[in-house]
Amino acid sequence: MQTNLAPEFRATPEGQDAEAILRKCVHCGFCTATCPTYQTLGDELDGPRGRIYLIKQVLEGHKPTRATQQHLDRCLTCRNCESTCPSGVQYGHLVDIGRKIVDEQVERPLGEKLQRWALKEGMTSSLFAPALSLGRAVRGLLPETLAEKIPPAQQTGHWPTREHRRKVLMLAGCVQPAMMPRINYATARVLDAAGIQSVIADKAGCCGAVKFHLNDQDGGKAQMRANIDAWWPLVARGEVEAIVMNASGCGVTVKEYGHLLKHDVQYAEKAVRISALTRDLSELLPDLLPELATRLKDQLAIPKAPVAYHPPCTLQHGQQLRGGVEKHLRELGFDVRVARTESHLCCGSAGTYSVLQSEISHQLRDRKIAALDEPFAPEKPAAILSANMGCIVHLQNGTQVPVMHWIELIDETLSAAGTR
Repeated sequence: MQTNLAPEFRATPEGQDAEAILRKCVHCGFCTATCPTYQTLGDELDGPRGRIYLIKQVLEGHKPTRATQQHLDRCLTCRNCESTCPSGVQYGHLVDIGRKIVDEQVERPLGEKLQRWALKEGMTSSLFAPALSLGRAVRGLLPETLAEKIPPAQQTGHWPTREHRRKVLMLAGCVQPAMMPRINYATARVLDAAGIQSVIADKAGCCGAVKFHLNDQDGGKAQMRANIDAWWPLVARGEVEAIVMNASGCGVTVKEYGHLLKHDVQYAEKAVRISALTRDLSELLPDLLPELATRLKDQLAIPKAPVAYHPPCTLQHGQQLRGGVEKHLRELGFDVRVARTESHLCCGSAGTYSVLQSEISHQLRDRKIAALDEPFAPEKPAAILSANMGCIVHLQNGTQVPVMHWIELIDETLSAAGTR
């Protein structure tokens, strides 16, 4: 797609990056067929091709409007379109650029500004945990869109204390330790059972995604640098073999540190190294299978109740990791089924999207749950598994079926086998 950048963007890194992405787009429209918001709203401007045109117009000097901003806001950034695109258009990077430029030119209503500020500052604050405890106490008094984001308190069990030669860094995350701490504990226990020690750097916090995708890109990058600083001593000394992510939303962000910080002279090289070391937890499964199978040998003969699996967009489209979780769980003897149709579509969680665009988000959630239930009809799955905390919390609000991280299922089975 030919683009003529306006003078104010020609010499900027963002303008040059955007132009390179736009030139790959051939306007074929394949992306529209797999865009959740286009399927839901039926508006070309609420699909990737339409949003690309809006961003192109802004970069060519057209003044964006409030409508431009809203169409970009309604994008889930699920990146399904990237999996569909035959030309390799990096739409996710383009929409980040477009949103930043549009927000600099279009004033948001006060209510929106306050809501977005509260999300980006509150979710990444040390006060989040006590605020969540207070929210649980007054949950019935909160607006529905906020109340449904407050899961019950969890029992975590023990954190393994054995020392192992093999070590990995694990990012605890900003909200996961307070909202769903059992995921981190289960991850550490399963890795421990396979002879791998999980190490958490005290000063590592939010991966940067929350602020970055709410257009506080400077704030998001500051958090990325802080994580690099926290991890670097262990990485530089070669004490860890990987940085493991059990939230695919964090994983896709950390894997892109090298891209996001490429213009930072001080951190660019380190960011590339950090991204290269980052692995989604599912990428470790092939290596873990022999030891886990040995420990589960008595349990493998017991028929497992069938479960559904929802692959998060950040895993299957952002990280381009498909099929691994269900394949390896089946190899361990679990009966795992995916939706026969629409397994590629977003559940509607998308980070803060489910709060900011709750109506669209709920439509997508209900559609996803129906698709996950269908292979089990007229029964229900024993559980719904996923690989991202945001998806888990969001889906749980639309079904009575327990929703959990797949690592929790392995952890529970190890516990039942008495070999953890």
